[in-house]
Amino acid sequence: MSDLYETKMEAGLLESRLSMEDYEKLQSLFLGDSEAGVSFSRAEFIEQAWSAVRRGSREEYGLLFDSVVVTQEQRSLLLDSADERGERRVDWERLTSFLLLGLSEKEENERAATVPRWQPPRTLTPPHRDPVQQVVYLRSSSRYLSVSKGGTLGVWAGEDFALLQTHRLHNDSVRPKDLWVTAMVVLHNVHKIAVSFTSKELCFYDLLSKQQFSCQYKLQGLRYAPLSLDYWCHPTYPAQAVLTMGDTGGQVSAICFRSAQISLFERPSPGAETDSADIIKWKELVEGRHRCCYTLRHRAHGHAWVRRVRFLGSLEALLSCSTSPQSSMVIGWREKEGEPLRVTAFHTEKGTNDLDHHSGMNLIATAGIDNKVLLWNPYVISKPVGVLRGHMSSVTAVRFIVGKKQLISFSKDKVLRLWDVASQLCIQRIAGIFPKTQEECHTLLFLSEERSRLLLSFNSLLLLMEAKREEGRRVTSHENSVTCVLYNSLFRQVISSDSGSSVICWLVDTGQKVKQFHRCHGDAEISTMALDGTQTRLFTAGTDGVVKIWDFNGHCHHRLNAGRDQAVDISQVLVLKRTVLVMGWERMLTVFRLPSFSQFFVQPSEWKGGVQHNDDVLCAAFLPPQTLVTGSYDGELTVWNNSTENALRKLRPDPERQRCRPQTVCDVNGEEDSESSDGVSRCFFLPGRKGVATVGGADLVSCGGSGLVRFWNTVHSGLVAVFTAHKDIGSIIMTMTACGRYLITADIKGTLKTWCIQEYCLLPSDGVTNEAPELLGSLRPHMDCVTHLETCLHGGRLLLLSASADCSVALSYLPGDTVGVFGQEEHWRLDGPVSVQVGEGEPREGTVSPQSPSCTDPEFDSQPPKMREERRAVVETEEAGDNTGLEREELGSIIPGDCPPPSSSSILGRSYRERQGLRVSDSRPGHRETPLNTDVGTFSGLRIGEVQSVRELSRPEFVIHPHRYFNHSAKASPIFTPLPANTEVVKAGFDERSLFPKGLLDEEHRPSHGARKQGSRENRINDRGRGRKDR
Repeated sequence: MSDLYETKMEAGLLESRLSMEDYEKLQSLFLGDSEAGVSFSRAEFIEQAWSAVRRGSREEYGLLFDSVVVTQEQRSLLLDSADERGERRVDWERLTSFLLLGLSEKEENERAATVPRWQPPRTLTPPHRDPVQQVVYLRSSSRYLSVSKGGTLGVWAGEDFALLQTHRLHNDSVRPKDLWVTAMVVLHNVHKIAVSFTSKELCFYDLLSKQQFSCQYKLQGLRYAPLSLDYWCHPTYPAQAVLTMGDTGGQVSAICFRSAQISLFERPSPGAETDSADIIKWKELVEGRHRCCYTLRHRAHGHAWVRRVRFLGSLEALLSCSTSPQSSMVIGWREKEGEPLRVTAFHTEKGTNDLDHHSGMNLIATAGIDNKVLLWNPYVISKPVGVLRGHMSSVTAVRFIVGKKQLISFSKDKVLRLWDVASQLCIQRIAGIFPKTQEECHTLLFLSEERSRLLLSFNSLLLLMEAKREEGRRVTSHENSVTCVLYNSLFRQVISSDSGSSVICWLVDTGQKVKQFHRCHGDAEISTMALDGTQTRLFTAGTDGVVKIWDFNGHCHHRLNAGRDQAVDISQVLVLKRTVLVMGWERMLTVFRLPSFSQFFVQPSEWKGGVQHNDDVLCAAFLPPQTLVTGSYDGELTVWNNSTENALRKLRPDPERQRCRPQTVCDVNGEEDSESSDGVSRCFFLPGRKGVATVGGADLVSCGGSGLVRFWNTVHSGLVAVFTAHKDIGSIIMTMTACGRYLITADIKGTLKTWCIQEYCLLPSDGVTNEAPELLGSLRPHMDCVTHLETCLHGGRLLLLSASADCSVALSYLPGDTVGVFGQEEHWRLDGPVSVQVGEGEPREGTVSPQSPSCTDPEFDSQPPKMREERRAVVETEEAGDNTGLEREELGSIIPGDCPPPSSSSILGRSYRERQGLRVSDSRPGHRETPLNTDVGTFSGLRIGEVQSVRELSRPEFVIHPHRYFNHSAKASPIFTPLPANTEVVKAGFDERSLFPKGLLDEEHRPSHGARKQGSRENRINDRGRGRKDR
């Protein structure tokens, strides 16, 4: 049996690599033109299948054949007479049956993997002597609070649930021994907690006061004691909030705050004491004396105690339950301010202990006293949409696991069940691990879905259950679809955004999450991002029409009103020298200029060039010093002078040339869809190809619908080449390396392709070239549409970052295999041997390959000398023209921050600083992809290239022919005559006048320079005169 599992595992590797096209080839191999089809023996299957598919090895097809045969034999499905003779054969039906069986088993395993595997329960250190009434989570400090009936407050650490401290709540209205807490809730947007007491009071404690948990407000005059509390604040407008209460008199009340972040209630008169809590009367709230809030209430539960209340922001309704069968669950619909609630009552057999709501599925779960868990549609009163049976005693608590669409229920006999809501089946039952207590036990259930923690209380005892991390499931980097990914070379981190308005920073070396920023644009999706030249500011564009500028501490410095107070779809943010261009939803560019950034709210300026496109502008690319190209949805490209903002010329796909293109897309009527074929989704300037464009080569590349990639000549306004990168596919995206060597394309199926364009379209040709460049490799790191691509050079390795709608961000070698997915449990290491060497001409880490050709550029070196001279002359002209351009680093001066902009006093001049400009990401096509290293130093501006190889040195003449210069007996050791002693040479006394000239000795005996300086000016002149005379 183990051999069978091994065979299945190995064959599964081949099955996972086969695409739909490969399976179609296998189907045509088995069926052919006849309906009956044919069967193959093992040798025939291996040879025929490998020849038809050309993927994998012959050994793998042999393993696949063995797996099919063994699996079918176990199920007694081989009935062919040839099999009875011992010759095993496989046909198309048996092969597909095996594949479907494998998929079914895989689906069952995935469903089983969704069931949490709990670690052994852990009993927490009990700080309470009385039953625990409530457990809440503090978002601001990542801590937990628990409160007991006697008012003891426990503070727990968020990581390991260690008890940090205990505190005793005070209420001056009652004696400490008579204090009885009934409920607690966190007001997270105002940093307060509200605690209710049996004394018919509601106290608000401040979490940020110097005196810990000091009472700020005290709501008195309630008719009944509150039993349950709930708090909700608007996700977009946090000043609007609702505090809901359910009491012992069957009444459900709600306090609707209009400006919660300013003040919950009206301040008392100036003469009131400031040290004590402000007394708020319930009667004053009902009568509307407090303008900052108003009340809502109903008594649909009669005299039954209200066990639990919830305010549903998605339904604008108050949800409550009680143990009364006639009013087991009640929904109070809030329609207009000042009008009474419209009440809807739901009936059950014996009443309800608890409830919970799933906003995604719009289902309400109720914990019934009759041992049932009911699922309700809030708009259907007659009967529940689902009944979950299995508990043998009264159900006391229910909680939804929102992300997995599962439900947890706990019953009075200490049995915990986990339900799959879609199938309404119990997928897990836990019993026998909970502590034994008295028959009457107060039980509380608290679920922390983010940390996969379940906390249960049994009177004063707290029990913690933690789920193990899931394995074998698809790894995701975000909870929502990823929309953009960038590389920050300053922090050596990857930045990704998603449709849930979250931004996450990752370590490239390990794939670990560094930090995460939530709700950057509220409920709006972040459609694209960009970085500034200092790599310290992040531009995020949301579908709310706003572009925000952030630092990496999470502080927003500017809000750019790109959509003019309207929700728009921004496709690219292009950060230039003194301007920021935003596009994607209209035919004209939206521009923000340097003087506008003196304010927090920045309004757009007028684009001087006006409207030049017939459809929405989707992308743009910039080439220093002043060339700008924009691409629209109808496939038109416009070349601009960025300094004057005037349109120079337009590039359109030639209809005559479009006839010979390799691929078209047709609509349902069989007509060609021109928009899907010509729409431009990305465009890039090819680095160092200005000279190539002059002689007729390509200097611009674009991509879009139908999987087409086009190469353009912007000087002569012509199409040079077009080829199909992805067949039978819709729109594609692309990116390229900074040196222009590699082009990477991606499609909606998650496939990436790497092309070598180093020598593609360098020389002019007759007509449009339809031949594709060299394909270096293809891989599929994603299961859904690739939304963004980015290349970077990190640690001497050329890497590719890809973001996808499958909620993952993948890292791959370029060209090469996938390293991993950011956020996976097993961290990778990039500090080992370099598997992919950076080729000659690639930029080094933290630098961008300049547009000018260099001696290390293989593309430049491979050209004829005449063309090289032309390119060099053009580049020198560009560098001279850079002085009239705008400096890209100057945007850093308009954004306050801790990091100063790079020094402008570079010894390389303005033309080099232009190449250290702001980086533009691939979703907003620009002219460079690798960000810059902003390390400041004396030689930080110098570009470091490869050291040229040293040629063989020519030996000097005296080494080649030593006999011409030295003694003929070269092998004999030289004999040196020792010098005579000094006493034998110096016979007479030493006299310095015989060794030195007289003038020098006379100069030596004259007074020193300091002595001469003290004399008069005339003496110094005379001395100098005598000195000249003596000499």
